[in-house]
Amino acid sequence: MTQDTLVLIKPDGVARNLIGVILARIEAKGYVIVDLRMLTPDRALLGAHYAEHLGKPFFDPLLDFMSSGPVVAARVRGHRVIEGFRALAGATDPTTAAPGSIRGDLGRDWGERVQKNLVHGSDSPASAERELGLWFGGTV
Repeated sequence: MTQDTLVLIKPDGVARNLIGVILARIEAKGYVIVDLRMLTPDRALLGAHYAEHLGKPFFDPLLDFMSSGPVVAARVRGHRVIEGFRALAGATDPTTAAPGSIRGDLGRDWGERVQKNLVHGSDSPASAERELGLWFGGTV
């Protein structure tokens, strides 16, 4: 079951010069980086990406954080890659993320209004298709 997923290296990962380390972990797992872009996303893109969180108290701080600097967007391909990357990324909270995961090894809680946890990965085939369309214009 080969799949594509969206992986984002968030502004904190870019600012901390972790792009190469994170991409190397993805490749070491055996996944293929099919497309790669660096951009500073605008609020329109981020609002569409995080639409399910509209109205939640963390929505605006999340958009502020995600638009605060460059983001690396990657189209990653592999067998069960959606599930596999989410395991590789680790729990959303870096404090409790397992050692060996990206967030467990490289992340920490900075005590800010929004969780800066280095990476995003699509959580299902449907969200991967939607998110890849937003970030890569539906190209395969």
